[in-house]
Amino acid sequence: MKLLAFAASSSSKSINKQLASYAASLVDGADVEILDINDYEMPIFSQDREEELGHPELAQKFFAKIGEADAIIISFAEHNGSYTAAYKNLFDWTSRIDMKVFQNKPMLLLATSPGPGGAASVLAAAAGSAPYFAAEVKATLSVPSFFDNFDMEKQVLRNSELEDKLKSALALL
Repeated sequence: MKLLAFAASSSSKSINKQLASYAASLVDGADVEILDINDYEMPIFSQDREEELGHPELAQKFFAKIGEADAIIISFAEHNGSYTAAYKNLFDWTSRIDMKVFQNKPMLLLATSPGPGGAASVLAAAAGSAPYFAAEVKATLSVPSFFDNFDMEKQVLRNSELEDKLKSALALL
């Protein structure tokens, strides 16, 4: 299985990237590619820019990466209850290539935050809209209080209940 994993965050210290990477590492035998959305930074999307630029090469490359994958893991950071601007911009550009951004791929959607909410608001929004963009969401999991539940030194979940939920979700891919 070719597994694509990334955080919907541009932070160099992204806890969501740590979570996505950890989750991907638990899939036995998978050929894992961890993307950094900073490698796909483009001008802020607008219709005017689209008329000027067409479909930027970076959006095309991101769309192709999704197409090459057998399954996808995304971990969402939450900024003020919603997507990060960096992810939303990448998604908007990519959706202009094809509304079926996720190309009917099985997906696990994750989210985490330092606080007890676990970025549940953005996770719910992502899970709710994903089918409109040809995503086959197999499971979702919010990890609250990241620093309490994730061992930063060992890079593993220390909460056994969350670990079990994550493994069950991954089995659905």
